[in-house]
Amino acid sequence: MTSVILVDDTTLSRDALAAQLRAEAWAGDVHTAADVAATVRLPHDPRSSVVLVHLGSVDGLRVLRAVRSALPDARVVAIAVPDDGDDALACAQSGVAGIVLRTGTLRDLEATVEGVARGETVCPPSVVGALVRHVCAEANAVRGPADDGRLTAREREVLVLIEQGLTNKEIARRLGIELRTVKNHVHNVLEKLRVRHRSEAAARLRAARVPELSTLVAASSRPGLGMSD
Repeated sequence: MTSVILVDDTTLSRDALAAQLRAEAWAGDVHTAADVAATVRLPHDPRSSVVLVHLGSVDGLRVLRAVRSALPDARVVAIAVPDDGDDALACAQSGVAGIVLRTGTLRDLEATVEGVARGETVCPPSVVGALVRHVCAEANAVRGPADDGRLTAREREVLVLIEQGLTNKEIARRLGIELRTVKNHVHNVLEKLRVRHRSEAAARLRAARVPELSTLVAASSRPGLGMSD
């Protein structure tokens, strides 16, 4: 079981979620806090607990960053994150270990907390797509305009796996697709980014320096979580 600290300045939602968590077999001790000051006073062991920060709080991103600053060793999960991508990107840049969308369920929260407790970084595939789009836009700004063709969701996944150093065969195994399909995706990635070599594509991805992006994409590629071709 994993102990949980829930940070939310709205009493009703904080108490309601805490009551649900206490009824779950996977949750250990559940503590609540209305602000950062109350959070740091609570018992916290980064090896066995996870801090949940509710993005629906007043100025939730500021609270999230303050928690990350006050508890730098904590494994922090941002919950109730809007689906539009901007807040998710800000969460990733703050160094969170997991993201649960506003549309997420209690089962999504369970899977995220369990993954984070194992040392993983967990993020919904839709958020990964938004993050990689941001990376590509940043890379284009550094290296100049790219082709008008936008990378597809699968091409964005392939790009990140290229940056991780995977071969075409390894990418095919990771994503569960045919080798020839991977080769087509790699060709399209290089063409759309207007580069000639895989190393150049990887360099453009690294230029954006979004923390944990490769880990997020790797997590999203697990069976049942990947994007369609």
